[in-house]
Amino acid sequence: MAHLLRLNGLFIILAFPSLAAQDSTSRSANLKFSHRLHLLEAGATCLNCHNLVTSSISEEDNNLPSEEACLSCHDGEKAGNECTLCHADPQKGQTFESPQRLVHFNHEFHLLLGNFAPLLASAIDSGSYLGTFENIRSYLNTDNACEACHRALHEVDFSGPANLPQMADCLVCHNQIDPPFSCKLCHLPGSPILPATHNNNYIDLHSSVGFEFDRESCTICHGTNFTCMGCH
Repeated sequence: MAHLLRLNGLFIILAFPSLAAQDSTSRSANLKFSHRLHLLEAGATCLNCHNLVTSSISEEDNNLPSEEACLSCHDGEKAGNECTLCHADPQKGQTFESPQRLVHFNHEFHLLLGNFAPLLASAIDSGSYLGTFENIRSYLNTDNACEACHRALHEVDFSGPANLPQMADCLVCHNQIDPPFSCKLCHLPGSPILPATHNNNYIDLHSSVGFEFDRESCTICHGTNFTCMGCH
């Protein structure tokens, strides 16, 4: 599915796959896996396992490791021939399950642009980064384009939301914020993007005199130049 996106004043057409939050509950419970072990001890690279991302442009793509990718090392010689090394129950023969995708993203396009780590680091250092960054900045001193967005995988087994790109990362470049129209460029219908605070009472009362809210927390969705009159 193609989308028109404005990037720093230019319009480009993108076809996005997604980056839905992935954790141990979104994969087959039969498989055992550790990013930490593969990256640090086995010396694997991101593309050794996720080799399809370089040509992935569709939200229907499954960029999780294929059985063939696993067998390139787990061939009975390099990793031993015990099925239980990877499968909790070898009789089930299950593989990774593709998670539900709620966000459009084009891996191929973004990888062609190079390593975003210096750009994200610069945004944080200059104070223009719109999200929290205390647990991000130290991981951006990397020349690995994958690690710029998928951070700290060498510290975990199964990946989770903390290892996925944050909205503030995207907004460093995609800074033309115009909700709800700009939201639909990346977020699929039904995506749970509204904060928990945005209930009916919030919608009714947040503009009342004396209502307390953290204006800085609004910038991630509404940008830095939003005004009350922009919505009312």
